[in-house]
Amino acid sequence: MKNKSLFFNKDRLVYLLVLTFLLVSTTAISLSTPKFEEITKLVNVKTEKKYTDLPVLSETAKFPILSAQSVMAVDLISGVTLYEKDPNKTLLPASTTKIVTALVALDTYNLDQILKVGKINVEGQKMGLVWGENIKFIDVLYGLLVYSGNDAAEVLALNHPAGRDVFIGLMNKKAKDLGLTDTHFSNPTGLDNGAQYSTTRDLVVVSKVAMKNPIFAEIVGTKEIIVKSVDNRIAHRLTNINKLLDEVPGVLGVKTGWTENARENLVTYIERDGRKIMVVVLGSSDRFGETKELITWIFENYKWQEVKH
Repeated sequence: MKNKSLFFNKDRLVYLLVLTFLLVSTTAISLSTPKFEEITKLVNVKTEKKYTDLPVLSETAKFPILSAQSVMAVDLISGVTLYEKDPNKTLLPASTTKIVTALVALDTYNLDQILKVGKINVEGQKMGLVWGENIKFIDVLYGLLVYSGNDAAEVLALNHPAGRDVFIGLMNKKAKDLGLTDTHFSNPTGLDNGAQYSTTRDLVVVSKVAMKNPIFAEIVGTKEIIVKSVDNRIAHRLTNINKLLDEVPGVLGVKTGWTENARENLVTYIERDGRKIMVVVLGSSDRFGETKELITWIFENYKWQEVKH
């Protein structure tokens, strides 16, 4: 009887050990497994519906006929092209060049850095910089982008620590880095020569990048400003030559351009009704009129619809 009792006790002990193991394992599994509510939450996060507003052109829309040699209008949020005419045609960029001049200058100088004006022999539009004048970089940048000063462009290039040629080289590097495959610069002003060219497609790309810089965006949207030399003896009154800043709702920039050979160029950024649109016209006979017409046509003939992706 004694041996039988011992056997029974051993058997019971094994049973208790097995039962304990099962209870502990079950508890561990329940602690490590997400609750039903947590699983549902995770699934909902992963399958969350996302939508993009895509522009849809009216079936009755009649395309505008423009004199410009090349045109491109893009809905920047969706990336959809709204209108195009020979967007890859290489043309003379004129002062739209200064968009890249500004980006390289912003990479090079501090806003309060003082630049020295040397002897500048340049044609065309000038902000009126004077030989020997000391002026802050930010003020030269206003002269470059608001008044399209060719003298401002040359001062920015000439003050580069490695010199003017390196500055121009950096402009071409910037173009390459941004994927502007049909763009080349040989000066910082945009004055015509055989080695200076771009396309409306490339200008859409670089202008989108430029407008993400808050300093650039603020300056190109400025209608009028007075900047002065460091000693306050020389004042430069700058008025933006982009007429659309006053005329068309939502226009916030970007850059004009003109030479006799290039004709009239204009890069325009519009924010309206939650839309962000970039329009570029090159080689136009009426840059402001045709851009205004195109903007009106876009908002009258496109409707934005939610599309799941």
